[in-house]
Amino acid sequence: MKDLNYLTIPKAHELLKSKKLTSEELVKFYINKIKKLNPKIKAVISLEDKSALIKAKEVDAKIASGVEIGILEGIPYTAKEMFMTKGVKTTAASKILENYEAPYSATAIEKLENAGAIMIAKVNQDEFAHGGSTENSAYHPTHNPWDLDRVPGGSSGGSAAAVAADFGIFSLGTDTGGSIRQPAAYCGVTGLKPSYGAVSRYGVISMASSFDCIGPIARSAEDANIVFEAINGIDAKDSTTVTYKYEKMPKSIDAIYYEVGNVVDSIKNQKIEDLKISDVKSIEDLGITEEALAAYYILVPSEISSNLERYDGIRYGNSSQDASNLSETYFKTRGEFFGPEVKRRNLIGAYALSAGYYDAYYKKAMQVRTLIKNRVNEILEKYDVILMPTTIEPAFKIGSKSDPIEMYKTDILTVFVNLAGVPSVSIPFGLDESTGMPMGLQIIGKQGDDNKILEIAKKIQDKTEYHEKVGEIKI
Repeated sequence: MKDLNYLTIPKAHELLKSKKLTSEELVKFYINKIKKLNPKIKAVISLEDKSALIKAKEVDAKIASGVEIGILEGIPYTAKEMFMTKGVKTTAASKILENYEAPYSATAIEKLENAGAIMIAKVNQDEFAHGGSTENSAYHPTHNPWDLDRVPGGSSGGSAAAVAADFGIFSLGTDTGGSIRQPAAYCGVTGLKPSYGAVSRYGVISMASSFDCIGPIARSAEDANIVFEAINGIDAKDSTTVTYKYEKMPKSIDAIYYEVGNVVDSIKNQKIEDLKISDVKSIEDLGITEEALAAYYILVPSEISSNLERYDGIRYGNSSQDASNLSETYFKTRGEFFGPEVKRRNLIGAYALSAGYYDAYYKKAMQVRTLIKNRVNEILEKYDVILMPTTIEPAFKIGSKSDPIEMYKTDILTVFVNLAGVPSVSIPFGLDESTGMPMGLQIIGKQGDDNKILEIAKKIQDKTEYHEKVGEIKI
């Protein structure tokens, strides 16, 4: 089954449709690969092999009867632990939800199930998505398939590592400040952060509700586009979903490229059909990255502190057995079951929202958010898209960023996109010379320009040498 390595969605679909491969064989291929490699990579938390094989047999019966199948039918995928999945453990990689079994599925999961895609595993993440390396999981860190001594990024590190290690054809992740794009860059795969409200958040455990976006991590922009088409749209259960008129790429695209040292600067010399880089400037000229990072780490912890109130030892999740009264139940439950980063962000948020500090911190950060949104819109009125590196460095060594501030700085090129609510896709674009690790190129568009940036990403991937698969992995 060597030829099944690193299949794209269209290729797998063609093999299934032509009966050269059964969905059951495809699912078994990935299950066997997970069982063999996951002990080293540690991307998968729960393997749903029995239910996946049942669904695969149903797809095969459909094909055998001559019924035409959709592009996602029979396609195995994985999903981040944040996604509620009916009858399946959904822990958000936290001990407080260690044995929680979801009573219903997230809208995005339901849409993929309706399209015939087959979820084969739930994958690791930073606890409640609080982190940028997947080292903050309450269970274990995940390792980057390119180099097992390095992080896969976060918080959707399990999703990116699963795609890079070929544990499924695509994965679902969440992006609050770069949590799809940063791990996609670190793992040499493609990650889409859609326009805010494009994909329903219903059934996805909340981190920061006005920032969270649901999107795919996949082999290529084409695969990401296929998944995005399946999961986007209005949802009556999520009042923040928006109807966007998704326009594809026009005949000519005018772009500005922001340089970050020598990171990914080869894009300037590429000749991509219909794409013109009209202007090249330093990242300092963008003028909002440091301000965005500061505002983000006030606003997001504030929303986190509100969203985490429900985990009190009474309504949701595990409860401390050492408590003797109601007050102790609250304090001991959260003290025992929340990890250090969750506690840190919860405290920062509670402080920023407290009486006497609200105006000085939260209100000021909201004003900065408006200025950042206006700045991004101003640039995108002049240019069709913004091009820039996804990260300032390749994946770092596990344990090398013990200082929380240093970890927060890994988001410096991604958080402003979430503050502005615009779409961005990260695609693999070359290797770092000193480490041999993959780097990413970020394509940013106006709200609703999701299809446009994916079309540009496809053109770049078709034209340039990029890492569609990770054949260099030695495990």
